[in-house]
Amino acid sequence: MPAGTSARSRARERNSVLGRPEFMSLNQPLRAGGGSEGRGGSRRPATVKHQPSEEASDAGSKDRRESSKMPEEDCMQLNPSFKGIAINSLLAIDICLSKRMGVCASTTSSWGGCRSIVNLLALTGHGITWIIGTIVCLTRSNTLAGQEVLVNLLLALLVDVMTVAGVQRLVKRKGPWEMSPGFLDCVAMDMYSFPAAHASRAAMVSKFLLSHLVLAVPLRILLVLWAFLVGLSRVLLGRHHLTDMVCGFALGLFHFSLMETVWLSSNTCQALISFSTLSWSPFF
Repeated sequence: MPAGTSARSRARERNSVLGRPEFMSLNQPLRAGGGSEGRGGSRRPATVKHQPSEEASDAGSKDRRESSKMPEEDCMQLNPSFKGIAINSLLAIDICLSKRMGVCASTTSSWGGCRSIVNLLALTGHGITWIIGTIVCLTRSNTLAGQEVLVNLLLALLVDVMTVAGVQRLVKRKGPWEMSPGFLDCVAMDMYSFPAAHASRAAMVSKFLLSHLVLAVPLRILLVLWAFLVGLSRVLLGRHHLTDMVCGFALGLFHFSLMETVWLSSNTCQALISFSTLSWSPFF
């Protein structure tokens, strides 16, 4: 009987679930450091839960340090001023209207068939055109008064070209449409959008001619209309924004006022003409 009982007990132990190899660890006694593996196994998620929070806090502190080092233009302004909102809104309206008015920007535009005519109108206000024309008229002029007006006009044109090119280099505003400047634009240093060089030149020339030439009323009206159409032609071609044209007109009027202030006398103009033609002599 004792032998049969021991045999039956061994069979029960072999068939017991806890006697299987994969469950042998449950029959092992608890060790001092094994609390986290046995009964304390439920504590593992608690330690794991703390790690993401610590990592999140570290990431948040790093982001705060990086944001404190970022420049102001890269930071989002949560409370923009009314002035900033107004300026951004006006610029957005300006860009939208300028894109819509660029109807001759390419041959596939809505007014693409008129592109050559608009280009010809814009050419009448180009700096190279006016500088060459003024020099030709100066060589053909025989009166002192005419030469005085032409020399001052030539200086005004040079001042206008240099000033507009300098401002464009500083601002570096691009036009409403992505276009590469043409050959004449590169020669006249008309590389950027703000301010509009053609509008500035047209306003200065028209004001100059209205002040120093005796013209009939219809011609005076046509001269003002020409200046406006020259500035508008560059907007239709997609080269400038509306604000560029307006600022160009204002800059051209400023150039005219500047030249009226520093107007060169007839003797000074004759000295410049003699020096430029190499016929000037300091002894005679």
